[in-house]
Amino acid sequence: MRILALDIGGTAIKIGLINKNGEIIEKREVPTLAKAGGEALMEKIINIIGEYENIDRIGISTAGQVDPLKGKIIFATDNIPGWTGMEIKKRIEERYKIPTTVENDVNSAAIGEAYYGAAIGSDSFLCLTFGTGIGGAIVEKGDIYRGCFNSAGEFGHIITHAGGKSCTCGGKGCYEAYASTSALIRNVKEKLAKEDINGKVIFRYLNEGNTDIKNIVDSWLYEIIIGLVSLIHIFNPSLIVLGGGIMSQTYIIDYLKENLPRYIMPNHSMVKLVQARLENNAGLLGAAHIAMKA
Repeated sequence: MRILALDIGGTAIKIGLINKNGEIIEKREVPTLAKAGGEALMEKIINIIGEYENIDRIGISTAGQVDPLKGKIIFATDNIPGWTGMEIKKRIEERYKIPTTVENDVNSAAIGEAYYGAAIGSDSFLCLTFGTGIGGAIVEKGDIYRGCFNSAGEFGHIITHAGGKSCTCGGKGCYEAYASTSALIRNVKEKLAKEDINGKVIFRYLNEGNTDIKNIVDSWLYEIIIGLVSLIHIFNPSLIVLGGGIMSQTYIIDYLKENLPRYIMPNHSMVKLVQARLENNAGLLGAAHIAMKA
């Protein structure tokens, strides 16, 4: 079986050809160019798929809230304008007649980690990814918990600062406005007037002993803890998987493990924090696994 998986984010589309054993045999990446709008993005996806032959299944992992039965975007923020309402499954199957599944990107990443990565052996856990925003997924007994309208797990939009900073969802004070990688980069630019900043550069400065950077990073990590505390007290999970490129930094996981316990009740303190193991391949492998099992 040959599965073509696409992981669609606000910045890039990752494309992988994956076999029945969950092995990536070919991989590449192209810019999303999300600001061009949902219709332009859909046409790009159609064209990408057309470059491949002898495909048995297609698995799509995408930003936004997804109805997995219809393969349709229920809601997407302005990170991808015009993506809300896009009937991805219908458009692809009408064009190529290949069975297609569509899933939210963090749900896909969580399934990838469950079957191939950091959560192997744990059938119930939370997964959070930190990047442009903050995505969340709830895995219960090996499957995604979706809620009544397929939109559960929007951890980035819990309110941690009532009436606070504006968020791309239209609300104010959302978790991701304070604790996403984008929020960290914005804070560094505003407070230190530094340009050409990204996560890798920030942690290079920190590892070189820059105390100003360290203070900003530690304040940002406190914002991450605020959200995790609420999630831990609500779900009482045994495991939380932390994903997104920035979570590969050892400083982050060490800081969270050391400081998180002081904010949670003792009977919730057995929760284990782990870094996602699959890095940028989690969404592809999760999407492929979902497509294989459909």
